[in-house]
Amino acid sequence: MKARAMLQATVVVGSLVSLAVAGCASGGGMTRMSADEAIDKRQALMKEQGATWRSVQDKMKAGQVAAVAADAEKLAATARRIPALFPEGSLAPAKSAAKPEIWQKRAEFDAAAKNMETLSLQMRDAAQANNAGQVQALVKDYGRLACGSCHTPFRVPPKKK
Repeated sequence: MKARAMLQATVVVGSLVSLAVAGCASGGGMTRMSADEAIDKRQALMKEQGATWRSVQDKMKAGQVAAVAADAEKLAATARRIPALFPEGSLAPAKSAAKPEIWQKRAEFDAAAKNMETLSLQMRDAAQANNAGQVQALVKDYGRLACGSCHTPFRVPPKKK
């Protein structure tokens, strides 16, 4: 009886070890981006955010307050993706304006992305309520409070022309 229990335990433990090794070998289903892939994806995301932000500004100038909601939702969704696009080691000064402080102060960087998401959701909610005054107040400070809270400490300033 003891031999049979020992054999069963060995089979179970062996199976678990095999699953763990297979999971590690496959990366757990997750793919790791190269530094170049991460930089390309985050630059594309930032361009998308810039275009969305211009759309918000254009809609506000046209008095289309409620229409801002969809753009604000998009800004929130892209803000959620920011941290994952800055994996450790994706610093390439010749290609990217990211500062090493992103990885040295990771919690602050992640908090800045979360701040952008929060402000975007506030803007969305105000736009859905058609609260022009609140949306305008958020739009007025968004660049400084959302974009700037990350760009100022974590991005090399653009060269002046």
